[in-house]
Amino acid sequence: MTCRKTFAATTGTPFYRLHKDPAVFVCVVTLLAYGCPTQAVVAAFGLDERTVADWQDKAGGHAQAVHHHFLGTSPLDLQHVQADEIYGKTAGGRCWLAMALAVPYRLWLGGVVSPVRDLGLIQRLVDLVRRAWRPGRTLLIGVDGLASYVTAFWRAFREKVYTGRRGRPAYHLPRGVLLGQVIKKHSGRRLVEVVRHAVWGSLGQIGRVLKRTGTGRQINTSYIERLNATFRSRLASLVRRGRGLAHKVETLELGMYLVGCVYNFCTEHRSLRVPLAGGEAKWQGRTPAMAARWTDHVWSVRELLSFKPPTLVHG
Repeated sequence: MTCRKTFAATTGTPFYRLHKDPAVFVCVVTLLAYGCPTQAVVAAFGLDERTVADWQDKAGGHAQAVHHHFLGTSPLDLQHVQADEIYGKTAGGRCWLAMALAVPYRLWLGGVVSPVRDLGLIQRLVDLVRRAWRPGRTLLIGVDGLASYVTAFWRAFREKVYTGRRGRPAYHLPRGVLLGQVIKKHSGRRLVEVVRHAVWGSLGQIGRVLKRTGTGRQINTSYIERLNATFRSRLASLVRRGRGLAHKVETLELGMYLVGCVYNFCTEHRSLRVPLAGGEAKWQGRTPAMAARWTDHVWSVRELLSFKPPTLVHG
């Protein structure tokens, strides 16, 4: 009635102009999101390999829009964030993925992909974290020894200090933003030393945040490293010593968002469950999106694919 045009009910979803049974589409996307090889899907459903790849890209693009919709409209009290980067295999060599995790909610905050691991890659990731952060809240950041993290977080979180004097104003960090690094030293493939360094703030301040959030006793990156293992098990091009390759950077990025959104909205996390007062069930399972109050129930993959972000409906 507003735009005075007719459109299909599936507009803004991957089901739009789908020439196959939607139930088959949902089943295929679910299998891909949990790491089923493309060859197995082709053999089981009798589909063309190009069709399966197109469906994965279409679902990944929709998942990316859904994720950025919630990230931009629902700022969080992140409390503790960890970031890390891993590499995947492409037809032309390696490709780097940098991802971030809100540890108290086990919420995947997003990721960026680039053929090179440089400051530009890290800066794009840090901008995602800054977008999700609610200003004025204490934030602990845990990263590895890559120097680009310190520079990128400083550029994203710094604020100008106006003194009334002439010249360019100075910068300072918001109160309560803490940064800790875990520097691992190797001899060949053997880990020989782990150094934990408080870059912003003191070890005492970092320890109090860790105790309050229940996310460890010392500076660590164990939560994001565990999430990396989940992504490696679900994306063939990230598997170590595997033969799966991503032919394009965009394919790897869309696959990452499909896996990340299914992890956030559709997968119950054991550490997030809460006890129930009565009844036969003792625990209520929760997803990271439920813990972050993005939703109040566990989504199915069909519900994720059917959700219409305003940018897709009106764009």
